[in-house]
Amino acid sequence: MNASLLLVVLVATPLVGSALTFAASFLGSRLGPLVAESVHVIAISIIAFVCVVLAATVLADNHVFAFGRWLYLDPFAAILVGLIGVVGLLTGIYSLGYLRHDLASGTIGPAKLCSYYGFFDLFLFTMLWTATANNIIMMWVGIEATTLGSAFLVGFYGQRASLEAAWKYVIICTVGVAFGLYGTVLVYAEASAVLPNPGETSLWTVLIDHAASLDPGVMRLAFVFVLVGFGTKAGLFPMHAWLPDAHSEAPSPVSALLSGVLVNCALFVLIRYTAITTAATGPGLPHALLLVLGTLSVAVGSLLIFVQTDLKRLLAYSTTENIGLIVLGFGIGGPLGVAAAILQMINHSITKTLLFCGSGNVLMKYRTRDLRNVRGLTAIAPATGLLLGAGVFALCGVPPFNIFVSEFMLVSAGLGAGYGWLMVICLLLLTITFAALLRFVGGSLLGPRPKDVAPGDVGTIELVPMLALGALVVMLGIAVPQPVARMVANATSVVLQTTPPAAVARAPWQAGAELAAREK
Repeated sequence: MNASLLLVVLVATPLVGSALTFAASFLGSRLGPLVAESVHVIAISIIAFVCVVLAATVLADNHVFAFGRWLYLDPFAAILVGLIGVVGLLTGIYSLGYLRHDLASGTIGPAKLCSYYGFFDLFLFTMLWTATANNIIMMWVGIEATTLGSAFLVGFYGQRASLEAAWKYVIICTVGVAFGLYGTVLVYAEASAVLPNPGETSLWTVLIDHAASLDPGVMRLAFVFVLVGFGTKAGLFPMHAWLPDAHSEAPSPVSALLSGVLVNCALFVLIRYTAITTAATGPGLPHALLLVLGTLSVAVGSLLIFVQTDLKRLLAYSTTENIGLIVLGFGIGGPLGVAAAILQMINHSITKTLLFCGSGNVLMKYRTRDLRNVRGLTAIAPATGLLLGAGVFALCGVPPFNIFVSEFMLVSAGLGAGYGWLMVICLLLLTITFAALLRFVGGSLLGPRPKDVAPGDVGTIELVPMLALGALVVMLGIAVPQPVARMVANATSVVLQTTPPAAVARAPWQAGAELAAREK
């Protein structure tokens, strides 16, 4: 099977899986859930396998086209697709135990369980469509579709708070992404008037090749619209108001998808437009706006983390902080800054998925998200406590965990680019985050064990995905695998529109150094 056909299979698999799992609800209360779970596991396994194969293909050939060039996979898109595949597989497996617990407790019924897997697979489809779209109009459609596909999961439990969060999510993101549509229309209209073949003006690969011929004034205005539109979906300040409610009220595996990969999808589209705008206008305005919004997001996220008593809202505000760090890296620019931002995307996705799965285990054991009532987790559920602790220290940027590497690269890039004062501010804000998370470790993980919570960990099916995620957190902190390092280097060259180094098999920061040397 060739790579183009595999790309079509990748996008089609979750759509077919979604239809079959929805249909399983008509098979009755006993057979329906079994069929839905089976189809769901098959679908996410196929997606993960195809992602690995396509990633290997992109490493060798650097790009894959399909469906009349409407689908496209380059190293930057391959990283996002890989994250969707890995996080989708692990959260999908985790969902089996999580939903069975809800079913056994009477929180949901068999039909509701089937609909969960249907919407879960549909959500994966919308994200994969966004990540592989070469058409800028379809990128916007994909981002809008992710809202519709995930809103039902946010309001899955049908309680007042979850329904309110779902409506808030839909309204804010729909209004925000409308600005993205305005920017998309402006870019398309300008390209149609300038480029020789109007029929190809919606293709990103064509636009980036002819970006220098686009009108700088139009592109600046379009970028502002795009930044507001897709920045809303990414959870950037001040457009982040939907994020803490949606992430905290959704089922924990869905929260992991929202925080781990959905926000990255919106960032991916934003950076696609950043590359076009930078080529058309120069880096001045795009990078300045990214630096400002990135810094503000880090500041707001850090300060709000410190005052949270709800575990999932704490993790949600951490997402705003980390998205700010990623945007800050892209705003700093240069090979090292962009490589740091891309690696931070990977590291944050893996770490936050681990933590949200851990929050699900806390909910199953304590039946609350209130950190004032969560004590002695390591004594009650040792495996969950250990893994959750590892995720928290990773989120703090403590070595030898993964986020330390990308944050170190980010600070190094900022200092090298002359943003010393900005890096000092960021380090102070990260210290506040560290203090807030350390308080969580001391109180919830190591505090005295409550007598009304029975000791004993959750089931194996909930722990296995967390163990895999914990291993990735440590592995990416100690030694980044050679294929990942090469993919980060190649993705950096895509964002900067430079030639990738011939062989990068050591570490992403060395990839950045090689790219910088080639530019000089």
